[in-house]
Amino acid sequence: MTTPVGAYSIPGTRFFDLAPAAGGEPYRIFLSIPVEKPPVEGWPLLIMTDGNATFPFAVASLVTQAPYPSGTNVGWGVIAAIGYPSDEPYDALRRSWDLGPPPVKSYPPFVEGGPPVVIGGTGELVNFIESELIPRIAEMVTLDPLRRSLFGHSFGGLFTLYALFERPDLFANWIAASPTIYWENSEILNNEARRQLIPGHAAFLHLSAGEYEGDELAPFQHRNDDAAIRLEKRKSERTILLAQEMAERLSGTADGLRAEFELYAGQTHMSVLAAAVNRAVSIAFAVGG
Repeated sequence: MTTPVGAYSIPGTRFFDLAPAAGGEPYRIFLSIPVEKPPVEGWPLLIMTDGNATFPFAVASLVTQAPYPSGTNVGWGVIAAIGYPSDEPYDALRRSWDLGPPPVKSYPPFVEGGPPVVIGGTGELVNFIESELIPRIAEMVTLDPLRRSLFGHSFGGLFTLYALFERPDLFANWIAASPTIYWENSEILNNEARRQLIPGHAAFLHLSAGEYEGDELAPFQHRNDDAAIRLEKRKSERTILLAQEMAERLSGTADGLRAEFELYAGQTHMSVLAAAVNRAVSIAFAVGG
C-alpha cells in the first residue's frame, strides 16, 4: 500500500505579498494571527526580518507555549515576518539592501558574474513597516499600539538597532540578535551617538549573541581547514563584545531605555537563530507585558 505524500504548511498561518507604495519588488509577509478573540486593547505584535527563515521558528515557539501561560509566561499575539517571494530561507541581495544601513555603498558580487551587492535601504524599510505594513495588519486584526516588538538577527540585528536609533517610538521592544555592529567600521555607533532621546518613553532593547561569536571557535570548527581564518574573522568582528558594550552604554539612559545582553551557550552565529527567536517570542508576548 502506498502512503500518500503531500505538501506541508504550518497550520493557522498565511502569507501575502505587499509591494511598497513608492515602487519596488514586493515583500512576502508571513502572518500568524490567533484564533481567539483579541483582548480589548488588541493583540501584541512581533515583526521579524528574514521572514522566510525566522517565521517557522517563531510560530513553533508561540503555539507550544501560549496555551500554557502559567508555565511559560507567554500569551498569544500576532507574528508578521517580512520575507521575500522565494522558497529559500534568505535572499542575499535583497536583504543586503533592506537591512544594511546608509550610506549607500556597493560591494563585489556574491558570485562571479553576479550583480553588485548594494546596501543602504534601511530607511525605506523602516518607512514601509511604519506606514504600510503595520496599517495593513491593523486592517486585518486589532493590534495593541503599545506592545509592538521588532526582531532581527545578524544584518537584521543591525537593522533593528538602526530603526531604534532613527525611530525610537515605533516599537516598545527591540530585539537584536548577533547584530553586526562592526559593519563598515561600526558606522551604527554614529547613529547611536546622534539618536533622539524621548523622555518617558520606556522601551526595552535586548541584545544577544552565541557563545562562539567571540574569541573562541566551536569545538567542531577547530577541525575545519579554515579554522585559523575563521577565528581571526571572529576576533575582528567582536560580535559579543560590541553588543555587551552597547547594552551597558544604553541601559538606564535619559530616555528610560532598558537594555540587556544575553549570551547563548554553545551557539554559533547561525545555530543561535532558534534560541534568539524563542527569546523574541517570550519578550513580545510576555503575559502582562
